[in-house]
Amino acid sequence: MSYIEMKNIGFTYQKGMPDEKVAVHNANVSIDEGQFIGIIGHTGSGKSTLIQMLNGLLKPTTGEIMIDGTNIWNSPEQIVKTRFIVGLVMQYPEYQLFEETVYKDIAFGPKNMGLSDEEIDVRIRETCKYLDIPDSILNSSPFDLSGGQKRRVAIAGILAMRPRILVLDEPTAGLDPRGRRELLNLIKNYHELEKNVVIFVSHSMDDVAMYSDKVLVMNQGEIFCFDDVNNVFSKADVLQKMGLNIPGVTEILLQLKNRGFNVETSIYDVDTAADYIVDKYKKGQLKCEISH
Repeated sequence: MSYIEMKNIGFTYQKGMPDEKVAVHNANVSIDEGQFIGIIGHTGSGKSTLIQMLNGLLKPTTGEIMIDGTNIWNSPEQIVKTRFIVGLVMQYPEYQLFEETVYKDIAFGPKNMGLSDEEIDVRIRETCKYLDIPDSILNSSPFDLSGGQKRRVAIAGILAMRPRILVLDEPTAGLDPRGRRELLNLIKNYHELEKNVVIFVSHSMDDVAMYSDKVLVMNQGEIFCFDDVNNVFSKADVLQKMGLNIPGVTEILLQLKNRGFNVETSIYDVDTAADYIVDKYKKGQLKCEISH
């Protein structure tokens, strides 16, 4: 049995009203423990609604969500427990900082879990190491930090609860390429240490391709596919027709193929693509099949 099971779930905003809108329809997803999942889809495809149902922030209009064999809506006590098991980091989480010090902000979640001061302190300091947050800023106001530091502190407040499922909605939105890569590397390292489930929504196909084990593609409120990274991005032409970008390397290979070169288009990693092209060239196999 999978650790997370979404069975025929759907969600309708303003249900029964003239302006009701179906955001998610008949979604079925099974996720195993320890997986790193990327979610992609065009704006309005239902990505954010899907992950908010997983956390219990939204209750499915239809279907059920099972975590470790238990329906998260079985009881009020269960849904409270679920919100400690499933840590949800919303887009631009730094806007939710509110305490007078970084330490108190990170401590807020663990304190609500009823942990002792000693355990809270251990968790805060461990989490700061995970996210490369220096101890020297723990007594500073979070509002005096840089944008990147605020983002890490906000995420630290979720990680300090040690959720078995970490859900991130566009965690790198607004960050420059270096900051984006640093943050995702830290999250990936944390994932490998804790062996938890990580689910992240992103518009960056390069990030999704680089970090994910599997990719879930949403389209108009339905799941188009949920498969290994290679299999998903082998459908690059279909994804483009859906209005989605594809990894930059894959796009270059597609352009080469469209110009007549006999290349595979299911490669999404820069180093792999470079080795592949060089190898084909050395073997004399990089040929244009269209005569001019």
